[in-house]
Amino acid sequence: MHLDLVNLLAVIAAAWTAGRLCTRIGYPAILGELLVGILLGPAALGLLEGDDALMVLAELGVLLMMTLIGMEIDLGDLRRASWPGLLAAVGGFVTPFVLGYLAVIAFGGDPIAGIFVGLAVGVTSLATKSRILSDLGLLDTRMAHVMMAGALLSDTATLLVFAGVIGFVEVGSVDAAGIGRVALEAVVFFGVAGLLGWKAFPIIGRLVGRSAERGRTATFLVIVVLALGFAELAELAGLHAILGSFVAGLFIRKDTFHPRVVRQTEGVLHDVSIGFLAPIFFVTAGFEVSFDVFRTDLALLLTIVGVAFAGKILGTALFYLPSGRGWREGLTVGMAMNGRGAVEIVVAGIGLEAGIITTEIFSILVFMAIFTTATVPLLLKWGVDWLARRGELERSGQSRKGTILVGAGPVARALAERMPGPVCVIDVNRDHCDAAEAMGLRAICGDALDEAVLRQAGAGGARTLIAMTANSEVNVLAVQLGHELFAVPELSVLLGRSASDAVGQILSMVGARPMDRTAADIAAWDQHLREGVTVADDVEVGVDGAGLPALQSSEDVLPLVVTSNDDARLFRAVDDLHPGDRVAVLRRSAAGGGTSSSSTTSSRAAT
Repeated sequence: MHLDLVNLLAVIAAAWTAGRLCTRIGYPAILGELLVGILLGPAALGLLEGDDALMVLAELGVLLMMTLIGMEIDLGDLRRASWPGLLAAVGGFVTPFVLGYLAVIAFGGDPIAGIFVGLAVGVTSLATKSRILSDLGLLDTRMAHVMMAGALLSDTATLLVFAGVIGFVEVGSVDAAGIGRVALEAVVFFGVAGLLGWKAFPIIGRLVGRSAERGRTATFLVIVVLALGFAELAELAGLHAILGSFVAGLFIRKDTFHPRVVRQTEGVLHDVSIGFLAPIFFVTAGFEVSFDVFRTDLALLLTIVGVAFAGKILGTALFYLPSGRGWREGLTVGMAMNGRGAVEIVVAGIGLEAGIITTEIFSILVFMAIFTTATVPLLLKWGVDWLARRGELERSGQSRKGTILVGAGPVARALAERMPGPVCVIDVNRDHCDAAEAMGLRAICGDALDEAVLRQAGAGGARTLIAMTANSEVNVLAVQLGHELFAVPELSVLLGRSASDAVGQILSMVGARPMDRTAADIAAWDQHLREGVTVADDVEVGVDGAGLPALQSSEDVLPLVVTSNDDARLFRAVDDLHPGDRVAVLRRSAAGGGTSSSSTTSSRAAT
């Protein structure tokens, strides 16, 4: 097997360019990778071609990507999935699955092929939801939690059904003996996997934590070995390797390794799989597409696209009715869940490789995925505007209250005094915690990257999480946890003077805002407070908007909190200031002292 480096570089460059263009216009990168594979591959221009070496890299990328998807799914979330999320998942999976299966049978297809098509049209892309929701400013809506729960359950159900289908294909029969063998193999695999995952993985995690090589690199290598080991275990059980790597990801929990190291390792795994190897798979998947289906199987193509599109939306809306949240919200959730992505293409590709589906059906599934995914941002925006006009777009923050501050330095304590309660500060520094408690604040001395600590602080019901330690990396990881584990709607993070593009993308994905001052600025103000050279001030907003620039840029003034209509929010989190709003600030005073004063300035808008 020879690796054609020129061809590999061309595939990577094409994937990166197309993926980047798609993300810039609000679509998932996978859409661009598929399209460039179709256009530059054998189906159209013939500039790129596949080979055995590319296939090996692509398969490795898929295995690592499925591990990452498994790591992003919390088994606790499956148990705690809301009733509306469960309804959306069932309706959005079962309805298009049945319609897709019946469509293949109606056109004279094989039942096993029908099941594969049903899986492909029933799946919902979990990986692309956060980006679309973030771009449309919907991460803090009630609907967003339903969509994510529905996508999570849909992806999991797809892989479980897929495992059974692959088992029957390997056995070659669906009689009583074949069913018994498949069931036994599945039970043995999940039994062994469960035993290893719950018992052996924590031991491995502790051993890695105690060793000299306990950093991100060692953890990454251990995770890759575990993923590939589970992939081989699934193959030995007559299932497919992707199921094994997915299950391995499920068991690599936050308490298996140190939470901070796991978060860092997830970033590395994301870069290696989704950033490098998996795009090779999606580009080469485009190589297998044929435009002949528009001539030979146009009726089947239109039927599959139609049942995938309408089945997902109408099925979700119909099953969503018992939730009591209205048919309009059900339709909008269905529009949001209509995108397909990684899992659908992987399942279809395996079906093609195994000879279960033909090139024509594979091509139809790829075109279906492209069309339905392309409609999601447009239809979702229309649906959200529709709900907003009718006053039916409910934000989760409306039912949450309280503030959590990660970091309890002098400025953080001054901020905590002015934020709406209940307020809790978290810090690893005992002196900081003691000082906070002396001020009457609730303080937890612990690691904010520990889920148990955040839960103890009340993250499950908090409206605001502000991460403002001296360590920018910890701050970013803390708001990620707040978003992913507790869906905190308002997130603010303190960064250094220069933040990388990767950090900006992370903050965009979770809907977090950077604070308007840097870590160095806050450190200087911490020192001012220790030296007693600051005074608290309360600035009232006037009508002509003349005073805002001084609040934003003055080195002698640090805006903390804006109070408007008895609601207090972090200064950076407010988009508009209005006459009568009050801004709590710290002023540097050479004379020192701690008296409070009140003044009036004029301002209209904050940035």
